[in-house]
Amino acid sequence: MGSEGSGVGNADIDIGAFWGAVGQRAIAATIVTARGSAGPAGFLGLSATHVCASPPTMLVSIDAKTSALGAIRDSAHFAINYLPKGTEDVVDMFSGKTDVKGPARFQTERWGYLATGAPTFNDAVGVMDCKLEETIERHGTIIALGRVVAIAGNKDADPLVYFRGGYLD
Repeated sequence: MGSEGSGVGNADIDIGAFWGAVGQRAIAATIVTARGSAGPAGFLGLSATHVCASPPTMLVSIDAKTSALGAIRDSAHFAINYLPKGTEDVVDMFSGKTDVKGPARFQTERWGYLATGAPTFNDAVGVMDCKLEETIERHGTIIALGRVVAIAGNKDADPLVYFRGGYLD
């Protein structure tokens, strides 16, 4: 974009404009999960990325009001599940678009676990199973840092990718 772009150049960025700009990046459909004292919990992870490879560390941003945050803190673990094409129904469940809520979202043969006990999606393109190392709070968001203790995935699966308000083919 450079100086020729049509961007906004002040600190008063409108929240709608912010989310519109964020939507310009293609992201893997990601479900972040944990198994707390009340059972399995999870949410649609819009920001999940690596921090470093040595030691292998991942970062997840969590809205402080997300109900699954308690399970992550309680269990001191989380799993990042990158979903394959054809799993839009799973995204719908974890984004609140269906009547299926809470632990009922995990009541299928589609879920297993690796090292920590966090639910992992059996057909995931990739899974990072993490032990929670630290949380940082900023502006109503919790940044969770986790050490990767197990990985899994299906190298032959194509990812479910979200871009500009829809899924890529």
